[in-house]
Amino acid sequence: MTYVQFPAEKPLDFVAIGRLCIDLNANEIHRPMEETMTFTKYVGGSPANITIGMSRLGLQTAFIGKIANDQMGRFIADYLRRNNIETTNVVTDTTGAVTGLAFTEIKSPTDCSILMYRDNAADLKLTPGEVSEALIARTKVLLISGTALAKSPSREAVFQALSYAKKHGAVIAFDLDYRPYTWTSPEETAVYYNLAAEKCDILLGTREEFDMMEVFEENAAHDDRVTAAKWFDYRAKIVIIKHGKDGSIAYTQDGEGHSAKSFPAKVVKTFGAGDSYAAGFLYGVMQGWTLERSMEFGSAAACIVISSHSCSDAMPTAEAVHDYIERCNRGEITAS
Repeated sequence: MTYVQFPAEKPLDFVAIGRLCIDLNANEIHRPMEETMTFTKYVGGSPANITIGMSRLGLQTAFIGKIANDQMGRFIADYLRRNNIETTNVVTDTTGAVTGLAFTEIKSPTDCSILMYRDNAADLKLTPGEVSEALIARTKVLLISGTALAKSPSREAVFQALSYAKKHGAVIAFDLDYRPYTWTSPEETAVYYNLAAEKCDILLGTREEFDMMEVFEENAAHDDRVTAAKWFDYRAKIVIIKHGKDGSIAYTQDGEGHSAKSFPAKVVKTFGAGDSYAAGFLYGVMQGWTLERSMEFGSAAACIVISSHSCSDAMPTAEAVHDYIERCNRGEITAS
């Protein structure tokens, strides 16, 4: 059954808007950050990682965002181009804003944390007037990310992008990507997340992220079906609620909940799983696969990334994901 219709005539498959930053992942793993002396630099930011993931899977992609006028900003732009991501709407800041940094701590495969530097971050300076309508008119899918809603003018830029996407018939996906340190209050967060979600066709988030959106609502039991049903009164066709190691459930307008098996992984760190899952799942849906097959593909892509030191660099090709699934099915890969 087809739940989402994608505009076949558009030349671009996927465009994302939002956070572009630098990940500095600890090289000395299994120790606290206080004792970590060296880090490896990667491109980061959830929408950036998802776009890199989509490009690695063979889709035509582009990005809308703002980078600092410094070495880190140029590193990001060059990395996107080298990964075949169109950067015509990646704007360079002129106000002296800086590139956001995310230092990662890898104490164990399950105990990981992130220390963020987001003051005066260039990606939050993107203005509505800098969003290209022509670019969005060319794409099948627009992905927005919750972090970009945290501050003005980036917040307004996202809503402008949503307006263009609706006007030109793009399917809109919303990766909730809630980062509490960029918001001023739970109430502000809930209001803007809900306003954005009303305009989206596919919602992807953790149970905790959907809880954050429901601070003004009565869902004390944190019931997934209650959460999903609300969005089907708006535009939503698919709502995915993720429960960590317990897997994910995709809800559809007919009230059905779809789940898929997960795969074992030799886990190095936990971050990056959601971004690779989103890329793999959206890729599968765009191929016309069942939700279950798309979710399995996303799960396998996530396993590959959490088995690696990086997020963006580890985003797999479609061939690598299919191979991982086959090896798991043969029992060649077991959990660490």
